[in-house]
Amino acid sequence: MKLFFTLLVAALALVSCKPSAPSSSTASGKPKIALVMKSLANEFFQTMAEGAKKHQAAHAADYELIVNGIKNETDLAEQVGLVEQMVAQGVQAIVIAPADSKALIPALKRAQTGGVLVVNIDNKLDADTLKQAGLTAAFVGPDNRAGAKAVGEVLAKKLKAGDEVTILEGVTTAFNSQQRRAGFEDAMNAAGMKIISVQSGQWEMEKANGVAAGILAANPNVKALLCANDNMALGAAAAVQAAGKAGQVQIVGFDNIAALKPLLADGRVLATADQHGDQLAVFGIEAALKVLKDKSTPTDQQTPVDVVTK
Repeated sequence: MKLFFTLLVAALALVSCKPSAPSSSTASGKPKIALVMKSLANEFFQTMAEGAKKHQAAHAADYELIVNGIKNETDLAEQVGLVEQMVAQGVQAIVIAPADSKALIPALKRAQTGGVLVVNIDNKLDADTLKQAGLTAAFVGPDNRAGAKAVGEVLAKKLKAGDEVTILEGVTTAFNSQQRRAGFEDAMNAAGMKIISVQSGQWEMEKANGVAAGILAANPNVKALLCANDNMALGAAAAVQAAGKAGQVQIVGFDNIAALKPLLADGRVLATADQHGDQLAVFGIEAALKVLKDKSTPTDQQTPVDVVTK
């Protein structure tokens, strides 16, 4: 009898430890969707979060939403942890702007294996790594290369062939950073500019400020700083001002955050790209809801990106 009781307890323990796949909806009958973003210190992702919350409030009868993000752009472990937390909370879909195009794939694969739909927004996951992992994730987002090229073309009209320019890219392992760098290079090479340096500002204002200050000090003839996001453009603009080179060095960015608008208005920044951050997560959420409702196959969706100038 004692042996039977021991075996019964062990069996019950095994059953209680076995993870259960998320159901198709919550107890309320509505699907639960998680939005997992990059750094909430970046105004772009704050705007993204607000857009998602407004959409859910307007469609409260259709789905539940959990919104979260990491402290800084490079905290990959925290973002992996968020993915795992969302799975543990029983979400039916994760809409994610990954901080790294490769490092998040194992966690997302585990989520998908557990029955969670994965929709990729903003920063595209690496195609080869996705294939190797066997992960299927539709990408809903803009053509970052085309957007950066269009911004670069606006800058090129203010310069002359042979002028020295430099690029401040984001996190080097992020696909959108790579694409924006490539777009800037496309525009500068086509216009005959001399790209003297490409350095990472890791998407962050303070980091970019230091990098830009170093570039300006070492390269007195540099005519432009092409920044892969507006946070870095703000840092670069402060460095230009501090170096006494306002009006001599052109700056462009990417994202069209509110904090950049005064700099666009007074000419400290020439142009940026608007990828409609307030709607980007909404596009991903709507794609996830459609797949959950129709039980259809997720498909990529290109979203708008527009050049913004004074």
